[in-house]
Amino acid sequence: QVQLVESGGGLVQPGGSLRLSCAASGRTFSSYAMGWFRQAPGKEREFVATISWSPGSTYYAESGMGRFTISRDNAKNTVSLQMNRLKAEDTAVYYCAAAQIYPATTQKLYAHWGQGTQVTVSS
Repeated sequence: QVQLVESGGGLVQPGGSLRLSCAASGRTFSSYAMGWFRQAPGKEREFVATISWSPGSTYYAESGMGRFTISRDNAKNTVSLQMNRLKAEDTAVYYCAAAQIYPATTQKLYAHWGQGTQVTVSS
């Protein structure tokens, strides 16, 4: 069982940066692939990025490719999402999640979810 808690969301101007973090409890963190999803108001939750068990392989949705970077630290049980050159359309609640499949880009493949953190990109 893995419990996930996101942090780092907030209000940022277009073109700015934010770093989201997700802290995981449990000794099995390193056995999970980790992912980030987001859900904008009135829209379905969508895949953002995922990283494999060991910090070697990553996969991104086209929306964040070249702007977002996912990383993990298995010693600290954390996964992060560095977001640069943010746009208004990046405004959403961001969720981290854990899966036993990599790469997993659909919600149903993720067994554990955090509560989400709000990111608002606005001037």
